[in-house]
Amino acid sequence: MAGQIWVVIEQWRGKLSDINFELLALGREVADAVGAPLEAVLLGSSARDLAGALGKADRVLYAEHPTLAEPLLEPYTEALLQLVRARQPRCLLVPLTNVTLGVGTLLAARLEGPGINFCTDLRVVEGRLEARCVLYGGKIEARVAPASEPAVFGIWPGSRPPDQGRSEVAPPVEDVAVTLPDATPVRLKRYLEPEAGDVDLTQQTALVAVGRGIQSQDNLELAEELAQALGGAVCGSRPVIDQGWLPLARQIGKSGLTVKPKFYLAAGISGAPEHTEGMKDSGVIVAINTDPHAPIFNVAHYGIVADVLDVLPALAEAVKARKG
Repeated sequence: MAGQIWVVIEQWRGKLSDINFELLALGREVADAVGAPLEAVLLGSSARDLAGALGKADRVLYAEHPTLAEPLLEPYTEALLQLVRARQPRCLLVPLTNVTLGVGTLLAARLEGPGINFCTDLRVVEGRLEARCVLYGGKIEARVAPASEPAVFGIWPGSRPPDQGRSEVAPPVEDVAVTLPDATPVRLKRYLEPEAGDVDLTQQTALVAVGRGIQSQDNLELAEELAQALGGAVCGSRPVIDQGWLPLARQIGKSGLTVKPKFYLAAGISGAPEHTEGMKDSGVIVAINTDPHAPIFNVAHYGIVADVLDVLPALAEAVKARKG
């Protein structure tokens, strides 16, 4: 079938994030299924060297321009628009993160073509591309096939393990030209680093994460008792942080920290993609929720359908007894 499969590469502050390799792994599967080349599209300023890590792609298209130094919505979209019109790919896989959020949606609107967001998977079914998407925080799953091409797919983090998209082989790089203004109305003046927390959650071997199911701040002591027994720490999903029950430095997920402890207990957390993005690679994941259909069970290794207020004390006592 005609038309390349494109993966739009997210580069920020001179680095490549894991989602690039997740999308390269997914894009490789799709490209092989349709018999088309897989091309990575890298936009930036003095960022050409980053292309060497994108060996899962058959080719890297690199557009160099000063305005592309920062991931700004308008110049990124305009550069992609020019390249799509010139090259006519079959589809584009765009990372759906805080860095590139909105690029795929605006690009689809400018192309007057299909734009499909919140995709967790992309497959070829009877010769047609079909995306699996999540809606309403993962409570609804939809399968969507675009009616025309090129289609723009916004891919959630977690579609594939990043290691599947890595390669030690450096791909060929083709320099492509784009025409952009030297200045844009929006510019980034500086980055504000978050304040360091009292505990480095990224270094913990065990984490007890609490969500709405904990019901009140007074019940946090149940999670703290279990975390202490495990030799770990307490963290939370965004609703708990927004309530002020835990500090921002304890938030796990898309707008918080990404952690990979040996043991992760999700207590009363529904499992929206924004949260699972930050903990899905934990060694063992145990979920407790009263809703047997909660999305968190899709990423958990073990699930308990019960009230966290009943389970947390029982687990803490069991751990203490096991330790003697």
